[in-house]
Amino acid sequence: MRQVQIPQIAPLDTGDTELVRRALARDEAAVRAIMQANNRRLYRLARGILRNDGEAEDVVQEAYVRAFTHLESFRGDSSLSTWLSRITMNEALGRLRRQRPAVELDSLPQGALEAQIIPFPLAAFDDPEKSMAQREIQRVVEHAVDELPEAFRLVFITRVIEGMNVEETAEILGLKPETVKTRLHRARTMLRDNVERKIGPVVMEAFPFAGKRCERLTDAVLKRLGY
Repeated sequence: MRQVQIPQIAPLDTGDTELVRRALARDEAAVRAIMQANNRRLYRLARGILRNDGEAEDVVQEAYVRAFTHLESFRGDSSLSTWLSRITMNEALGRLRRQRPAVELDSLPQGALEAQIIPFPLAAFDDPEKSMAQREIQRVVEHAVDELPEAFRLVFITRVIEGMNVEETAEILGLKPETVKTRLHRARTMLRDNVERKIGPVVMEAFPFAGKRCERLTDAVLKRLGY
């Protein structure tokens, strides 16, 4: 009996060159792979500049459209991720300058824009008091990151949150490696001081014992005492 030949589909090569080649040929799987690999990084970079969730998402969309419509200009001198990061940062800075004329990366004062909160998912807790404490600590940390001056915040997000190395961070931000190291050290110091200053009231509410837990213990003791 003659065997049916099943066509073999080549697996998606995740190398930059092959992904770009496929994307240029309008291969949807390649375009999707590029976006899924870079969405979080680009969003965080855009939000680090704009400090607004909705605008950061808009910027990432615009950056992708710009990148994919000019994909033939990607030469491979840097990684595809770095190339996309530069486009996203330029798009975000352009939007920021339209909002605030003549703004420069290194000249933004601390708190220049109202802080917005990154909605990180919370672990599910049965105890609403623990959930409230976790949300409060999360809020403090997010505000502290948002309140870092622009130049330091971008280095912190790129190096610490996104985990890029010094050389890649320097390339994306157009800085010297020594400057990246100095700004990261300064960012960590400012962040630590800011969090310590704000965390005091939160720590006072640590290990909560109220609400249902308090009622349950009280009822148990009263029952044992015969009330």
